[in-house]
Amino acid sequence: MTIEDLSQSGIRRIANYSPYLDQFSGLANDMGLRQRSNLVHLESCLNTEWSLGQNSILSWSPLDDGLLVLVVPHYAIAEYTATPASDPGMPQKVSARFITELISGERLLTLSQMQKVARLLEVEPRYIPLRQPLTNNSVETQIIEKMIRRYGINYVASRAVTLFDIVGFSLLTPFEQMTQLNSLSYSLNSAHAKMLELDVNINFARSSSGDGFYIWNRDQGIDANVNLYHFMHLVLADNAIARSKAKARSVPRLRACFHVGSCYEFHQAEGLNPTIHDFIVGDVTIELARMIEAAMPGQILVGDFMADLSDQFSDETDSQVNLDAVRFLQRAQQNLGKLSGLELSGERVTAIKCYLTGERLGAGEFNIRRLHIKDKHGLTRTAYNAKINIYRDTAQPILLGIEDKKIVAHD
Repeated sequence: MTIEDLSQSGIRRIANYSPYLDQFSGLANDMGLRQRSNLVHLESCLNTEWSLGQNSILSWSPLDDGLLVLVVPHYAIAEYTATPASDPGMPQKVSARFITELISGERLLTLSQMQKVARLLEVEPRYIPLRQPLTNNSVETQIIEKMIRRYGINYVASRAVTLFDIVGFSLLTPFEQMTQLNSLSYSLNSAHAKMLELDVNINFARSSSGDGFYIWNRDQGIDANVNLYHFMHLVLADNAIARSKAKARSVPRLRACFHVGSCYEFHQAEGLNPTIHDFIVGDVTIELARMIEAAMPGQILVGDFMADLSDQFSDETDSQVNLDAVRFLQRAQQNLGKLSGLELSGERVTAIKCYLTGERLGAGEFNIRRLHIKDKHGLTRTAYNAKINIYRDTAQPILLGIEDKKIVAHD
């Protein structure tokens, strides 16, 4: 076999591979060979429609022995809601809210919905013939949903994200930078493993910020957001233990921020395919980036947010389905029973206390201080200073964050 034959063979193997069958391996194993082959064929067709990132796939709908997909140029989503520069008085083609709803949640549309959306966007749905009709079972639908999202963008109205930032990163040598990023990656993996051992599920994703990582839970809802907060303090605890043992500058000193807000999720092009791992950008990452600039070494800042509770109270009014940062932390404290039995550095954790700091009022009570942070653009935002105390059987407690008295000058 020639080198050219080997190369072509490799291309064929890649083209006949679908990463989503691996992600759903426990469920996809119940599929027949023909059904699995059908989905691999669909993955290849969607990749062709994506056209190296030139297009974005918005929605899909089953039709006869195949499915319809709504495909638009990658720049068109912004243009749909833009006012024409040549005629500012001309109304937008479609509303920004309509586009946001289209790229939020499920991408599966009924045939009638597909036709209406296509008319509004003035595009013709594209038909993809399959080797056999879809079965419409839930696993198959989940896999197709993930495929469609991989070749488009997704909007999430309420996503918890935490940002870990390495203090003094730019002053380190390249070797030290690599070592400290690797140490932080280990702390992320270690915290994840500890939560899984306690049956606390967190489907976390990461994206580099240059000096650290943005971390979020792919699962949505208030419980997923609370789990991410606990994940954050386990990462910080693992880092603190590692720092206490390190003799060289191999373990980073961290500062961290936590916030809940909206974001867009997408998959960057890597070579000739979009990445499997998703990336995020939006209000939540912008707020975190501005907050981290004001954070002191070792500090934990929590943004002033409203977390969405609509997944639990779908029949309530908007005013009743949002949880502010203060009540979110109260819920997180109540939720700490999930971590009972946790061990850190061989010592069993006896108690964990997470709280927002403030001034002493007397009689053992404290208020909660609102910090007003002014960024480099002159914009002001509100944040809170957070502390996390982890108590263990015989070892010294792990005290994360900084005391309120150290940040009075920043108020």
